[in-house]
Amino acid sequence: MTELVNVSDLNQFIYCPRRYWYLHFYDTQGRNYERIDGKTTHENQSTRSDWLNELYLESEEVGLKGKIDVLDLDSSRVVPVERKRAESGQYYQSDKIQLAGYCLLLEQHLNEPVEEGAIYLYETDQRMHIPITEQHRQLVRESVEQMRSMTVDSVPPLVDNPRKCRSCSAKSYCMPYETAMLEPSKAQQTGWEDPQAVRSELES
Repeated sequence: MTELVNVSDLNQFIYCPRRYWYLHFYDTQGRNYERIDGKTTHENQSTRSDWLNELYLESEEVGLKGKIDVLDLDSSRVVPVERKRAESGQYYQSDKIQLAGYCLLLEQHLNEPVEEGAIYLYETDQRMHIPITEQHRQLVRESVEQMRSMTVDSVPPLVDNPRKCRSCSAKSYCMPYETAMLEPSKAQQTGWEDPQAVRSELES
């Protein structure tokens, strides 16, 4: 049986494949504040009769496994809801692709299209409905294939947006500044071509 990819790891991979590589092969995530607080917040959510909480699904055909936070049943169609801590009050492309992964699993489970999901932001108490397009589905499939093909001997290149490194929990293992300084070839077309300038910007 081929190893299934956890849907939550899609978020890590889309954000930065190099970050995912370190988390997957070296378990560098640890018990940080965001994970602990997020789990506590989930546990403290009230229940509703028109919600189904924490539905675990897996599919060899899709290549994914994961637990949907909430299924909203109070509509003409089932809507998976992903809860997020986001101090900025925003969600990102990586969040949408994670949600798309859950929709693909739900489609397999229900044997019918799931064309919409939702992201709930704790900080703003807002629920954003996200149409799930074929482009989202294709990116999920491509990402799963790439994640499965990763090996411990092949470290992905530096991320193309150095600002993502500012608060990354894998930064002390990834060492983007040191990598760019000592191996300039790995910094080409990544945004890390001038590591000293980038470091100054990130620390300002």
